[in-house]
Order: sequence, then structure tokens, then C-alpha cells
Amino acid sequence: MKKLILIAATAGIIGGAPILAEAAPSDDLKAFRSFFQKKFPNVKLDTYKDGIYSLDADRRAAWEEFEDFAPPYEDGVELGKKLFNTPFKNGKSYASCFDNGGIGIRQNYPKFDSKTGDVVTLEGAINACRKANGEKPYKWKKGKLAAVSAYMGYTSRGKKMNVTIDSDPRSMAMYERGKKHFYAKRGQLNFSCADCHVYNSGSMVRGNLLSPALGQSTHFPVWRKKWQKKSEAKGKGGPTAGFGTLHRRYGGCNKQVRAKPFKAQSTEYKALEYFHQYMSNGLVVNAPGLRQ
Repeated sequence: MKKLILIAATAGIIGGAPILAEAAPSDDLKAFRSFFQKKFPNVKLDTYKDGIYSLDADRRAAWEEFEDFAPPYEDGVELGKKLFNTPFKNGKSYASCFDNGGIGIRQNYPKFDSKTGDVVTLEGAINACRKANGEKPYKWKKGKLAAVSAYMGYTSRGKKMNVTIDSDPRSMAMYERGKKHFYAKRGQLNFSCADCHVYNSGSMVRGNLLSPALGQSTHFPVWRKKWQKKSEAKGKGGPTAGFGTLHRRYGGCNKQVRAKPFKAQSTEYKALEYFHQYMSNGLVVNAPGLRQ
């Protein structure tokens, strides 16, 4: 860990930042991709959707075996499908709230809502749909919300991420806020998202490989062994035990650098997701993902 702290502290000097000043989002995306393509010249762009498995051949082989045999997220996706297709008490369903009946649209989220001046995540839209139809919203970060989101993501597999930054100045302001969060250091360890997942991506920390930020968000919600064990230890097993949303992971990352996490679906995390997802535009959706 001490070694990582030293590397992270000097990363801005020796690594070179892919994004330093305010720029057009399209220019940011070009610089972001270029950084990783130079850092990992043998990694094909389209494989970044696979996270750490785009970098390590042995880990990829083990991961593919799990994916091909019996991926542990299957039951959660099936539950999400059942919940998605079960009518609300008023007779309507999730399909009434989304374009294309909610099928194959994950790649378009998060999106900017000009009426509210806010960024809408897929999980936020799911709960908004429930409330609009007289249903109680799901708890954020995991459980049934993650299952429904995972199913909707699954229907978008193979579609390219297509997050748009609206011409509305408020949309650009949210994007810039998320970008600032991504590069800002925080917590007692004084780490930023970029320290781990840009400059030190591909490095080992406590037996874990740091994933590249490029393509990182394409496979959320994800199923993690760590989350499954944590749920089962509390006596809360079942098909959603290992599931978590992107905002759950954001909170976990903040805790790991000893920073107080923001609440799921807070303005801060929605802005971060807006920037983070945009940086994966052009890569295909691979949700839900299977991770350590």
C-alpha cells in the first residue's frame, strides 16, 4: 500500500494526465482513449469493456470459464426480468416509462433532463417509474433495484454506449462537475479515481489488479464475490446477494481511500457517473459483469 501511495502521489508528474483543462467532451474522450492505448498498446479498444480481464490473460481465461459455464448473476437477471414484466397495482409496467418499452436502452444512460436540469441515471429512472405508478421505490445500490437494472442492461448487450452531453449549459456543468470529481484527490490517503484507474491501472494492490477506467462502467450493475459473501454473512442470500450498482461501487471506493462517501444518487455521484459513462462511449454494454 505504501508503494501505491508513493506512485499515486507522483502520477501526475510521471504519468501525464489525459485530461487537465476544460475541454469539449469529445476532446476529453479522444484524450482519454489515447492515454490508455499508449499505456497498453497491445490491448484492443473493444476489449476494455471487460475491465481487468482486458489486461491479464490468465485472469481472463478463468473469467471466461465462469461466464461460459454458469455465471452467478443469471438468477439475479431472471429475477430482474420477472420484476420488470410484473404489472404494477395500477396495471401498468416499467415498459410504460421508457423508450422502446425499456428494452435495449441501457447505453443511453445517464441522460440529462432539461425539465429538471438534472442528470437521470437508469436506477433513478427505475425508481421514478415506480413512484409515478404508485409503488414504493426500491432501496438504492443493491437488491431488487440492481436486479431490474441488470436485466435492462442485459437487454442492451452489444449496443454501444451513447451518453450525450446536452447543449444546455446545465448539462455541461454536470459533466464538468463529474470530471472534477474524477480527478480530485480525497480522503486520508489523498487518492483520486484517476490515481487508481488511470495512472496506476494494471498495477497490483493487495492481490487485486487495478482496472482501467476506460470501459469500467459498461458492465454495471455487477456481481461480485465480495458482495455475495458480505450478504450471506448477514443471512441475506438469494439471487441478488452479489449485485451492486455503480453508485454502490463509488461509495466503496471512497471508503477505501478513507473518504466519507456521498449518498447513492446524490448530485455528486450522478455527475461522476455522467462523466464516467461518457468516457466509455463507443464501447459496447456488457452488463451485468462478473467481478472479484
